[in-house]
Amino acid sequence: MFRRPSPRRLLSLILALGLVAALAGCGQSDSNSAQASNESTSGTQPAKVKAQIGYMPILPDAQLFVNLEDGGIAKAGIDPDLVSFQNGPAMVQALASGQLDIAYFGIGPTMVARSKGANIRVVASNIIQQISVVALGDLAPYFENGDPATAFARFRKGTGHKAKISTFPVGSVPQTVFAYWLKNKLHADPSDVDVIYQGTSQVQQSLLTGAVDGAAILEPVVSIVEKREPKARVVASGAQMFDNQPGAVVAVRESFLKAHPKVVARLVAAHIEATKALQAGKASAIDAVAKHVGGGRLPRDIVATAVDHSKSNFVANPHRIIDSTKRMYQFQRDEGTLKAKLDIDALFDTSFYDQATNKNGASGNDTNGS
Repeated sequence: MFRRPSPRRLLSLILALGLVAALAGCGQSDSNSAQASNESTSGTQPAKVKAQIGYMPILPDAQLFVNLEDGGIAKAGIDPDLVSFQNGPAMVQALASGQLDIAYFGIGPTMVARSKGANIRVVASNIIQQISVVALGDLAPYFENGDPATAFARFRKGTGHKAKISTFPVGSVPQTVFAYWLKNKLHADPSDVDVIYQGTSQVQQSLLTGAVDGAAILEPVVSIVEKREPKARVVASGAQMFDNQPGAVVAVRESFLKAHPKVVARLVAAHIEATKALQAGKASAIDAVAKHVGGGRLPRDIVATAVDHSKSNFVANPHRIIDSTKRMYQFQRDEGTLKAKLDIDALFDTSFYDQATNKNGASGNDTNGS
């Protein structure tokens, strides 16, 4: 015969069943937490690693800007601490003093930083053949009419003063390429030129105010000057000045490479995708560059023009620039602007690029370079 439980016993049964359910729920929660933890460590959702990233707000660092906006940096597992610089020497000083885990800057300062004891490795290229010589209205005709090799000498004779040419500081890619062009391409007398060393914004201001006669400079300054100064002309482009000239690169501190190889591998993979987006001239890539280049103050049409001019120059493949980096290094040694001995092959670590593209050293022959 069924006997109804007393109210006190009924309450005890309810509490007991509730405890069992709670314990079961806790067990399920612990199981879910463990699964989430396993996923985060297995690479599904990588835990973020703090990294101090140095860069310059210029077009040659465009892949960084694309990856900041398309989530590539986050997906690589990086919590970025961004540090903006106006010139390469300042970045060299930061690296030499132990700052920066990752640096987006020119191959010239990269070699200088390595020579000063910064244990960094180049894991990817950003851009090649980026430097052009822009001549303003008074100087441009001397290149358009007559032998370019004598243009500076004829300008000096015709005006009574040397041509003032602005470029980046000694040891930078623009300065090195300009000096290489004068000596090895034009075979011109360097005494006919007064070179002024400035940062990006100063070079642009000097051109737009007419304080100089021209500049060895990169995009988007070239596009800005051409738009605002109708008589300005590009009198020498990248390939003419230094064929396959190495430009900006991604350099990573060796201690960071060893501590976080998977993070660097994902970063290089994202860098390659950003390069493809820039080569294709995707609107999202242009928007990302416009947000960061020049502090985000440039008109989008100028940025779009600069990206369009540079499409074929965006190259992620580090193999493409090893030989030309050796040539640049030897030129700087001969000129005395880089005195330290460097093993250029040891400066590069192409394994991350090769892993991302499933290629070996033969990838250096890739023409698209992405």
